[in-house]
Amino acid sequence: MRACVDFLVIGCVLFSGCGSGPESGIGFINETQHSDAQLWSLWKAAQTNLSRQIDINPLERQFHNAAPEMLPGDPRSLNVSPHQLVVSSQPDVPSTALYAAAGVNRPDPTGLILCPEPCNVSYAAAYSQYSRRASRYAASWEFAGNNFDALVQYEFENQILKTLGYDMKWR
Repeated sequence: MRACVDFLVIGCVLFSGCGSGPESGIGFINETQHSDAQLWSLWKAAQTNLSRQIDINPLERQFHNAAPEMLPGDPRSLNVSPHQLVVSSQPDVPSTALYAAAGVNRPDPTGLILCPEPCNVSYAAAYSQYSRRASRYAASWEFAGNNFDALVQYEFENQILKTLGYDMKWR
């Protein structure tokens, strides 16, 4: 019996070290039609942007004509890595549903998706979830060149800011 217990303890010690280092789980769950290298490039651009300056209230300015709240860059952003961050598209909300729900008349594809709570808006081109580690964007943006890059980079900035403890109310 003692030999079985010793074997079990040694086995647990050996296997507990596998894949549990500081680098485990770093990266994306890439459900896009873009390469991991492109996602990493956008992540690095988001880090660099935030290390220089932080725009903390772009949505408040857009919807409430508020004054800009710009913060100095945060060098800690350069040390934040994505941890199994899901990056994926979502089907665009059909124009008929958008008109019925919000009175907004846009042609299909609308470029908008339903934004779940706690979003400040009902529909957006993209959004991030922090508890589930996900960034989603409207499927029609998948191959919209620089627009795709800008949307995903902005959502990566949001993921980084949330990790660093910033207030995300108006991002």
